[in-house]
Amino acid sequence: MAVFLHHDDLPDGIDFGASVAIDTETMGLNPLRDRLCLVQLSSGDGDAHLVKIGLPAKPSPRLAALLADPSVTKLFHFARFDLASLMHGIGPVSGPVYCTKIASKLCRTYTDRHGLKDLCSELIGVEISKQQQSSDWGAAELSKAQQDYAASDVLHLHRLRERLDVMLEREGRTTMAQSCFEFLATRAGMDLAGFDELDIFHH
Repeated sequence: MAVFLHHDDLPDGIDFGASVAIDTETMGLNPLRDRLCLVQLSSGDGDAHLVKIGLPAKPSPRLAALLADPSVTKLFHFARFDLASLMHGIGPVSGPVYCTKIASKLCRTYTDRHGLKDLCSELIGVEISKQQQSSDWGAAELSKAQQDYAASDVLHLHRLRERLDVMLEREGRTTMAQSCFEFLATRAGMDLAGFDELDIFHH
């Protein structure tokens, strides 16, 4: 595994292929208040690219182009939050979206443990640490522990998707999952528009 740290944008020449795993680190859980600090990406090849967003943020044209590319599938764990952070901090996100948390909730109904750590442990036998989850991602320098933690959030999403797709198909919920994924960009946009606490489907 190699972890590459970039500042402000991706360098030229990186090709993530047809699908890219993406995660974000922010200063908090409110995308409108808490700034985007880090974007992690992986093609599933065992390497992770981390883009540290400066303060003030500078343009990230190559990262923005990747997010907007309709031909690239974006893999997330809890896509609703990451999409809102990216849409607010970088720019529009286009193309198919896949969320391992939603997939897990639809096919692993025998448990209420749908965190990334739980999925990695059960489905692919990988133990990851969440020790750095609440650290200061806005710091001028990121520690090696922070970088390794951030990388772990994207390194395994491709393998998890493969396992979850098998389970979704087995349980007859593939179409249902796809419909949920297609709504995610709209849900994230609603969060940014102030509808984050409103359940529009509730009576």
